[in-house]
Amino acid sequence: MLCSASFSKAIVCAVLLATSVVAAPASSPSSTVSAPSVSQTVTPASDDPNDILWGPDIDTVPQAIRGSLGATVLGPQDVGIVKENADFLAPPTTDSGSVNNAKWPMSLSHNRLQTGGWARQQNVGVMPIATAMAGVNMRLEAGAIRELHWHKTAEWAYIINGTVQVTAINTDGQNFLGTVGAGDLWYFPPGIPHSLQATSDNPDGAEFLLVFDDGAFSEDSTFLLTDWLAHTPKGVIAKNFQTSISAWDKIPGDELYIFPGSRVPTGSDKAVDDPQGTVPDPFTFEFSKVKAQQFSGGTAKIVDSTTFTVSKSIAAAEVTVEPGAMREGQGRVTLFASSGNARTFDYQAGDVGYVPASFGHYVENVGNSTLRFLEIFNTDRFQDISLNQWLALTPPALVKDHLNIDDATIAKLMKTKPTVIGPSK
Repeated sequence: MLCSASFSKAIVCAVLLATSVVAAPASSPSSTVSAPSVSQTVTPASDDPNDILWGPDIDTVPQAIRGSLGATVLGPQDVGIVKENADFLAPPTTDSGSVNNAKWPMSLSHNRLQTGGWARQQNVGVMPIATAMAGVNMRLEAGAIRELHWHKTAEWAYIINGTVQVTAINTDGQNFLGTVGAGDLWYFPPGIPHSLQATSDNPDGAEFLLVFDDGAFSEDSTFLLTDWLAHTPKGVIAKNFQTSISAWDKIPGDELYIFPGSRVPTGSDKAVDDPQGTVPDPFTFEFSKVKAQQFSGGTAKIVDSTTFTVSKSIAAAEVTVEPGAMREGQGRVTLFASSGNARTFDYQAGDVGYVPASFGHYVENVGNSTLRFLEIFNTDRFQDISLNQWLALTPPALVKDHLNIDDATIAKLMKTKPTVIGPSK
């Protein structure tokens, strides 16, 4: 679906698994009038479909040629990268002007390896266009802990694999303990201290995607319990907890960050008894149990503050898009940045894409397997505007004056927002 992310600060799309476009059943057609003749002031757009020219499985060395444009590459090139990014080397002729890079493969992120897991991130340091959100891909072995910590930003998470137990406490002293599995979420508002620990439901532990509502966020600059106490005088610590100094002789002299726990959490664990009670709005959400809505080209299910009450700065959709072309494991996105500026990007599993607020865009499956991705907005409500619906709900004569389309095309416009549209017929 062609749409505009006009109601949010930005949208980030994480291509998690694999790659038709994001549609509702056809609604009643718009009323029609006769189309005017083609404008004499601007020539018609090219009929070239500008399809992607190759996919990652191409068995020859790609060249920088599209039709009569371009030439062969005489110098060295990274063939693996070129095969995955056809629209970089041989872009569609509809690309124009300048749009900053909006693709970052997590595979290129520096990985922080710890005993018990690892973490790698994407932020403005590697993708400067992504000013409103940052992402972290984290892995914990069974029983491993992401230590007690807090952030200046909100933290939203989607579990890719495994099960995680989370704990937290709010400013009223109310605590929380919850366990979530693959496809589920958690959210912690800014300043809420929390921890993460993988269970053994999956013997290998867990892996998840974290999203923060600030593009300048760095996972290496969080507030950690052990780091804090290691830099606080022991006398102050003892006075605060009304103990002897010797009680704190064995606290770590540096941060732990990710480390093996002494026990593996279970589903039967309960929160510590709290005289203040538990938090009124849970910090976890079983998104995996939400039924997806079926459309002609795939499925979509949405979560925002209307269903996950505590999530005040992040909204998301989990989308599947069925194959609409012939090559495997690839998604295609064109960003329209106004004033004749547009650029097309190709995405594979594990890549992160970013669409600035109000940029027109689409997500197309150019593979032969289902594309599954997350659409994540920096907002409390999931909202966008469909180009198809916009035109269907605009007076037909006005649309025809702009686009010189005929009655048959006007009749196909949808007054109900098309979310996932199937392949062209």
